[in-house]
Amino acid sequence: MTQATSDVILERMMALHPKIIDLTLDRVWRLLAALDNPQDRLPSVVHLAGTNGKGSTQAMIQAGIEGMGKSAHAYTSPHLARFHERIRLAGTLIDEAHLTEVLDECYSANGSENITYFEITTCAALLAFARVEADYTLLETGLGGRLDATNVVEAPELTVITPISIDHEQFLGNTIAKIAAEKAGILKRGVPCVVGPQPDEAMDVIEAKAAALGAPLIAQGQQWHVFQERGRLVFQDEKGLLDLPLPALPGAHQIENAGAALAALRYLGADEAACEAAMADVRWPARMQRLKQGPLIDAAGDAELWLDGGHNAAAGAALGAHLNGLSKRPTHLICGMLNTKDIDGYLRPLAAVADSLTAVSIPGEPNTLPAPETAAAARGVGLKAQEAESVLAALEGIMKAEPGARVLICGSLYLAGAILRENG
Repeated sequence: MTQATSDVILERMMALHPKIIDLTLDRVWRLLAALDNPQDRLPSVVHLAGTNGKGSTQAMIQAGIEGMGKSAHAYTSPHLARFHERIRLAGTLIDEAHLTEVLDECYSANGSENITYFEITTCAALLAFARVEADYTLLETGLGGRLDATNVVEAPELTVITPISIDHEQFLGNTIAKIAAEKAGILKRGVPCVVGPQPDEAMDVIEAKAAALGAPLIAQGQQWHVFQERGRLVFQDEKGLLDLPLPALPGAHQIENAGAALAALRYLGADEAACEAAMADVRWPARMQRLKQGPLIDAAGDAELWLDGGHNAAAGAALGAHLNGLSKRPTHLICGMLNTKDIDGYLRPLAAVADSLTAVSIPGEPNTLPAPETAAAARGVGLKAQEAESVLAALEGIMKAEPGARVLICGSLYLAGAILRENG
């Protein structure tokens, strides 16, 4: 079968609901029932929610599980280059034939009923997971938690909540407390939850929900601690202290993500060797990823070329802190964002560490923020800014002015996906 086969079915699925996002579980329950409830036949489930760090934390957990000599399915979104990235079966990307099979089965079972793209493709992932043997299933929420299409497993083995911040206010609420209430919707009665570092107002909500459900919390700063010391990662919980290599994913914020992953792995029974594998073997694209091939590298000459898909204020702060810790080098941003994001909040922490920003529109994305608006926002926070018709044109302009600089392409996972499709 060809790649176009699954693409055709996915395109049909886009037409099954007039909205991209419509938070409710009714349609998901209906389709899952028609599929004989695959969510009840999954290998042991770890369910993750949070605003930032879900994907990185899940990737570390998967690397640790594999370091235990075990296997894990993994579901994540959005994809970057190909839809297949969303579904890993026992550690391997789903192949075209299997993807086409489960998509077609879900499309047929749904009929002409309304259902969103994310809902029906999540059902397809659950169907695939139920049919392939593995030791664990890692489920990352798409949006929120309480009404997310992944929130259909009655008794996961463990839940994880990574740091919560303001994002997706139009769907989740305009305060940290409201957003935390949605994220805490993944908590289940009696099921332990690993909690990463949180604002006080988020932690208050999580603790109250956990108490009501009798869900034990394994929380940063209480049941576990993590920090960097002398180029190593130190993790401590009631089982003892681990002295590990720093995570392969760069950035100070990855220390906290690593802590949540290690707390989860320790709960699952991982030994020190598996925890070391979680740090050393983790791979997660578009998280301060150094590009090494493709047309952009050809155009970059002696420049450092990086890619990051973070897109909210907390991600901007983490990125700014990471750039500030790198060796001194002229640093230029090429930025494209969605029109639903807090661009001022994202760019403000970057203004102190970047010499300029070149704004681009995200190719092929109807919800892109137009480049002139991105450039205007950058000027508003104190960045020297201009526009370019494409990332390649932006890079060429930077190279003419300052060859050998550090260049970071940033602002959106959708922009990162477009880059990886051409330079992966």
